[in-house]
Amino acid sequence: VQVVESGGGLVQPGGSLTLSCTPSGFTLDGYAIGWFRQAPGKEREGVACIADSDGDTEFAESVKGRFTISRDNASPTVYLQMSALRPEDTAVYYCAVEQLTLGCDLEEYNYDSWGQGAQVTVSS
Repeated sequence: VQVVESGGGLVQPGGSLTLSCTPSGFTLDGYAIGWFRQAPGKEREGVACIADSDGDTEFAESVKGRFTISRDNASPTVYLQMSALRPEDTAVYYCAVEQLTLGCDLEEYNYDSWGQGAQVTVSS
C-alpha cells in the first residue's frame, strides 16, 4: 500500500495551493486518509483527515476555515485544498492511509502507510 503526494510548491502569503494524494496499486475504499505536515525543527503534526464511508472530516485548529479536504474514490484521489496560506504553513506535507471505514483521526500512530512528502513553501 503506497500513496504519492503531488502539487507542492512555492506560494505567496495569502495564496492557495492544492495537494493531491494518489494511491498506488489499491483503491481508497475502506481507508481513511490523513494529511500531516512537518516544519523544519518541529514534530510532525496532523492537518486534516477524511473518512471513507461517511465522509467525516477533522481539521487541526490552526487550519480550520482555511483548508478543506475532499476525496474522489473513483479517480482515486484525495485533495487538500489550502487557502489563505501563511508562512507558518511552510512544511513538508505527507499523505497517509489508515485502514478504517468509519470516521478518521489525526493520530499518526494509527496510519499504516505514508507517502514521501511534498514541500510547501509560503514566502514572498
